[in-house]
Amino acid sequence: MTTLQTTRPVIAPPSLPRATVTVVWRNLIHIRRMPEMLLDVTVQSVMFVLLFAYVFGGSIEVPGTNYKEFLLPGIMVQTMVFSSAIVAMGLTNDLQKGIVDRLKSLPISRASVLTGRSISSLIHSSIGVAVMGATGLLIGWRIRNGFVDGVLAFLLLLLFGFAMIWLGIWVGSLMRTVEAVQGFMFTVMFPLTFVANTFAPTEKMPSWLRFIAEWNPVSALTQACRELWGNGLPAPADAAWPLQHPVLVAVTWSIVLTAVFAPLALSAFRRRSRD
Repeated sequence: MTTLQTTRPVIAPPSLPRATVTVVWRNLIHIRRMPEMLLDVTVQSVMFVLLFAYVFGGSIEVPGTNYKEFLLPGIMVQTMVFSSAIVAMGLTNDLQKGIVDRLKSLPISRASVLTGRSISSLIHSSIGVAVMGATGLLIGWRIRNGFVDGVLAFLLLLLFGFAMIWLGIWVGSLMRTVEAVQGFMFTVMFPLTFVANTFAPTEKMPSWLRFIAEWNPVSALTQACRELWGNGLPAPADAAWPLQHPVLVAVTWSIVLTAVFAPLALSAFRRRSRD
């Protein structure tokens, strides 16, 4: 009598890219099952565009351009900046509910949890940019500098948004509750996006405030998008250096922020996930 012996096949852990795609897909399915998660980048985006274009726009004068065209790049930049708050709250929520613990029990790299979260958050924010772009087209916004420059501006938005997402992951790994994350991120992000050239030119600001606004990385990105899309005049001769070279400065800020906050986020996440 012979005994059949079966050997269990060895299942290799998935690679980092494959695991990352799986985490991204999980987060996107979560959005599909809870479509109200898109309210902040759909309904709110349309409200911001219409509110500033028709309520405040009549009170803000921008020499050399239509305010609606001046406005759209600023609101799109604001959306990408606020992507850091979205990812911070989402990550903290996953940590609180034990979702991260379940992912840790799988044979996947912990880095895939964060990279998957960052990519899905970037997709989430990109939906908001697309909605605002469609709304802008309806109210008169246009891309006037051709296809290549238009695409380059959108890529700059994604690059900067990716950097801000790592900031959000760092904050989300440090703080214990969604409420704390929300309070901290909005306290930081509102001044960052409003003390800039996002909604009004900097020329009429007090000198000390203008200095802060023109060295704000948000201003460089906004100016870069405006120049690439042809939505306004170049920065005035007396503007600060970042506004004279906005594309270079926006790319540099994106790389620096990613280089600083990605390692900090990974380190904070490892410490938090060991608790």
